[in-house]
Amino acid sequence: MRCPYCGSLDTQVKDSRPSDDHSSIRRRRVCNDCGGRFTTFERVQLRELMVVKRSGKRSPFDRDKLLRSVEIALRKRPVEPERIERMVSGIVRQLESSGEPEVPTSTIGALIMAGLRHLDGVAYVRFASVYKDFREAKDFEEILGELSHDEADPLPAARIDDGRPDDPRDNDN
Repeated sequence: MRCPYCGSLDTQVKDSRPSDDHSSIRRRRVCNDCGGRFTTFERVQLRELMVVKRSGKRSPFDRDKLLRSVEIALRKRPVEPERIERMVSGIVRQLESSGEPEVPTSTIGALIMAGLRHLDGVAYVRFASVYKDFREAKDFEEILGELSHDEADPLPAARIDDGRPDDPRDNDN
């Protein structure tokens, strides 16, 4: 692993442990040249996904880009980082297990919207305003109307693993 400080390839793992949600391994490393310490994460990748953009251009799927988009929508919102990580991991699992080697950006956006809808209403509206390219105030009114309709009629939408425990009332037993 290349040192982020000096670029040396001579680094050593000092400690390894599973992440809180057991979806990755956290490794503490030290550079033998400069002494810098840093953390890396190792995750399982089921398949190499390609993202198909609206223009038709294809690019490799980047989990970190997805995470950054979600974090921007959730900036200054009271949502625990573990819940964000679980939501992103759930989206990635869905994409990888779909069996499709290419995923349109619209599919990724829809999964993010569904996850944010369950996680935080404000972040949902923030993301929707960019994703759906809001041009007028009435665009916000429509999305807020959908949110308030959901709160009045609590039928489950597309379920994304957002880290919340399942509601025991949902069981048919």
